[in-house]
Amino acid sequence: MNTIKIIIMLAALSGIFMVVGAFLGGKIGLVIALIFSAVMNFGSYWYSDSIVLKMYKAQPVTEEKAPMLYKTVRDLSDKAKMPMPKVYIIPDKSPNAFATGRN
Repeated sequence: MNTIKIIIMLAALSGIFMVVGAFLGGKIGLVIALIFSAVMNFGSYWYSDSIVLKMYKAQPVTEEKAPMLYKTVRDLSDKAKMPMPKVYIIPDKSPNAFATGRN
């Protein structure tokens, strides 16, 4: 279900780019907008997780750096029968947690 939502949102954003491109530059603007949206969608799909981690200056966590956090994540992934994800800490005092990636 989430995959369908993502496809719809990316298609809608591409459509908006193409309409604006056609409005501003005619056929050439439409083609440029189509190329730009294809590059943007490809980048968003394959590199969004690393972009977000770099944007927030996330630091990878090892078991030695934060044993309690690492153990909690490992226990949760074991209970869910999922592979252990990579764990990062964002240098910010506000509580935060999010997941990135395609899977």
